[in-house]
Amino acid sequence: MPFEYELRVRYGECDPQGIVFNANYLAYFDIAVTELWREAIGSWETMVERGVDVVVAEATIRFRRPARFDDVLALGAHVGSFGTTSMTTEIEIRRAGELLVDGRLRQVFVDAKTWDKTEIPGWAREALSPYAVT
Repeated sequence: MPFEYELRVRYGECDPQGIVFNANYLAYFDIAVTELWREAIGSWETMVERGVDVVVAEATIRFRRPARFDDVLALGAHVGSFGTTSMTTEIEIRRAGELLVDGRLRQVFVDAKTWDKTEIPGWAREALSPYAVT
């Protein structure tokens, strides 16, 4: 994966079975995307100040093995594709190299004031292109 971010599973993210509660994987996906964007573009606020934001239109998650309290997870991400107004980000969550969860987020670019769908700005496409896997 062109981008990787590590985090440690906190106790509050686990269910009574002692494994990460499934809904928290979407939060991990969000962390991966936010940190990839921070590296590529800067802070989220920087993007919004330039007049655009992104919203999640679709999320897909495949659970393979559970993560547990205190595991160190590697959140890997790359841009899967660019469309006219949306992009997909492919995400993998691993523990010591073992694939636990993988999935995809499709995000749509919107005008930061009106929330109307808008084309991906050239500056955003250019900044994110190094993270695309072809």
